[in-house]
Amino acid sequence: MSLFLSVISLNVLLGQKIAVKNNLFYDATATPNLALEIALGKKTTLEMGAGYNPFTFSDNKKVKHWLVQPELRLWTCEVFNGHFIGIHGHAAQYNVGGLDLPVGRLEAIKDNRYQGYLYGGGISYGYQWLLSPRWNFEFNLGGGYARIHYEKFPCTTCGTILDEGDYDYWGVTKAAISLIYIIK
Repeated sequence: MSLFLSVISLNVLLGQKIAVKNNLFYDATATPNLALEIALGKKTTLEMGAGYNPFTFSDNKKVKHWLVQPELRLWTCEVFNGHFIGIHGHAAQYNVGGLDLPVGRLEAIKDNRYQGYLYGGGISYGYQWLLSPRWNFEFNLGGGYARIHYEKFPCTTCGTILDEGDYDYWGVTKAAISLIYIIK
């Protein structure tokens, strides 16, 4: 973390661009989130994103989790403008259950609770639109791998483990529609 703060301080002193971002997809799931993106050169940036959801909703429904997802980006024209490709990593810890999501493996979350952690990485493509000198809008979609460790419980409040294991996931690993403020 101190290395990251040192990079921020150095970039501020050198006049590099820094942006603060909010992922609107995360907002839709009641997950507070924030990302910081720093220009490392004329065509490269480093984004450090994080989200945290500590909430339990009615009927003990929950999507509690924390997630960090750094991404190194290569821009086709200039930083914070136009097309980019990225390489990202991710790590998370979760506790979910009680949600009616009729999509593939997520159906099991309705009557069970899962908790555990995951890690992995992937590649992404994105585009940023300039809205004004300080405001941008971004679309970003990525795919890759996640190694998921889970513990399964019989209901959203029960404490007896039914199953435990690991799952290899290949698919969408990043999705963002972000509002961005350019600090410098």
